[in-house]
Amino acid sequence: MRLMTGSFLVIAVPAVLYVVCWPFTGWRWAFLLPAIWELLMAYGFFFGWRHVIVRRATCTSPLLPAAFDGYRVLQLSDIHIGTYLRNRRFVDKLVRIVNEQHADLVVFTGDLVNVSAEEVIPFQHALKQVVAADGVYSIMGNHDYCEYGADKSEHNIEKNQAVLRYLETKIGWRLLMNEHALIRRGDDAIAVIGVENISRPPFQDYGDLHKAMEGLPTGMFKILLSHDPSHWRRGVLHQTDIALTLSGHTHAGQLRIGRLSPSKVAYQEWGGKYTEDGSMLYVSTGIGGTVPFRIGAWPEVNVITLRRKKS
Repeated sequence: MRLMTGSFLVIAVPAVLYVVCWPFTGWRWAFLLPAIWELLMAYGFFFGWRHVIVRRATCTSPLLPAAFDGYRVLQLSDIHIGTYLRNRRFVDKLVRIVNEQHADLVVFTGDLVNVSAEEVIPFQHALKQVVAADGVYSIMGNHDYCEYGADKSEHNIEKNQAVLRYLETKIGWRLLMNEHALIRRGDDAIAVIGVENISRPPFQDYGDLHKAMEGLPTGMFKILLSHDPSHWRRGVLHQTDIALTLSGHTHAGQLRIGRLSPSKVAYQEWGGKYTEDGSMLYVSTGIGGTVPFRIGAWPEVNVITLRRKKS
């Protein structure tokens, strides 16, 4: 897959640009545009994936208790940590940037690994340094089920999933598997809900939102962690009172020019903030990918500030 993706970006696209441009622009542009593309691709492969940025957004809701007005949630997504086995300093840099935000809560919305739980082992110490006053909560993305490796036996998949759950606990992350946790400020509380992956084919669909919300009262401010953003429109919006959904998964195709991205072909909501009917979705374009490449869709840390909407 990596070779196919790289070959298409580096070889196929310039060839198409040359063929398309020649009849309309002459030889100068026919050579210049492919050359510019090649330079962009080189930047993406060598530098773009290192360019971590911090994006900020605000979620305003009348359901938010006054005690949580100004509460800051930091979202990480799609680290794909096995990609950095030869560039371990990048993860150290990422942790430093996260902690510099001094968020009240850190959440991770899936795809910690590429294919195997053992990818986490060299990074345990670094990931354990991620801190927040109210802790770190995580969910599983489609890659975290470890079903994409060479050994697809049931035994190997179950072993990898068990090891990954153990490692997340060891580094101090609370993995939510179709369950919720309460964050309290005095007599007030908000809920953090985490579902297993809920997606469309060819991706796995293991989540159970109904189970994860059991016991939560109507009208409580709820934050849902759900890896695939398509779940918001299919199972959250207009069907629940969840005020904020945090997702990842798309990577914005790891290629973004303004609001243009290959992800637009497959996802209605693929990057950034979306609001409808009093519900907000924030889609992080994530940190990494199985291929170390980013152009425009830079690796991002997302900070969402909660604000109480006055009636």
